[in-house]
Amino acid sequence: MTTRLYTHPIYLEHLTPAGHPERPDRLRALEKAFADERFNELDRQEPAMADEEKVLLAHPEEHLTLVKSAIPEEGMARVDADTTASPKSLEAALTAVGGALAGVDDVFSGEADNVFLAARPPGHHAEKDKAMGFCFFNQAAIAARYAQQVYGAERVAIVDWDVHHGNGTQDIFWDDASVLYCSTHQMPLFPGSGSKDETGAGNIVNAPMSPQSGSERFREAFKSRVLPALENMRPDLIIISAGFDAHHRDPLAEINLTEDDFDWATGRLMDVADRFCDNRLVSLLEGGYDLVGLAESAASHVQRLMRG
Repeated sequence: MTTRLYTHPIYLEHLTPAGHPERPDRLRALEKAFADERFNELDRQEPAMADEEKVLLAHPEEHLTLVKSAIPEEGMARVDADTTASPKSLEAALTAVGGALAGVDDVFSGEADNVFLAARPPGHHAEKDKAMGFCFFNQAAIAARYAQQVYGAERVAIVDWDVHHGNGTQDIFWDDASVLYCSTHQMPLFPGSGSKDETGAGNIVNAPMSPQSGSERFREAFKSRVLPALENMRPDLIIISAGFDAHHRDPLAEINLTEDDFDWATGRLMDVADRFCDNRLVSLLEGGYDLVGLAESAASHVQRLMRG
């Protein structure tokens, strides 16, 4: 099993205010975790920055223009109450898109069986025409559209286990049955969307969990809602919006998972990818704001990707 890891120094140059949870130290924690000898066999690469027109696969040109106009020449600028831009933020966001697209290229060409992209800013809150929730462009959505356009993928599944609902991904694919969006998340919690009755064109599968749900409820949601939807779709590609903020150490939520839960969920999705996708699986970092919980969870996730 060949697992490719993408990351890039530019991701550290997207700056946020002191005390902001989505900070460069998140990637430093992952870099330290992946320096362990357990990861010696990882195929490590730096992605290229995506061309701006790739953003238009999932966002209108007006959205790209608005994001570009929000980037300050110096210092920091607020995009919304939670989202901050700094001079290198556009380059970092486009390189995050570039990493997602490179991952799609790798799994369709056979360069890798699966890919993990350790990038920031994250993407799943970015709606069709709105940057929000620390996110500028929706990497998962752009990657899905790219797989369809370039590789003729007929059915793409996005599985989002970030503790916050991926309102942006849901918004982009709301009426598109060629893309399945499945989300486990805490509710109530930011951004307020993600109820079971939000079903789109039958392609939206939400599995909201109450605070303090824990491992048993998470695994039951996966087994009863996410996995059956994947079985029914038989996707050509699985994309994971891999947020690790459902970990019990995370300060922003209360689902209380352990790294073993992310290992387990990764294994279940790999089983589906083996059966339907020729192992094609691309995992994109989303949230995770306790540095220890993030590092341990991402390490478990990538170890499972590596061992198959």
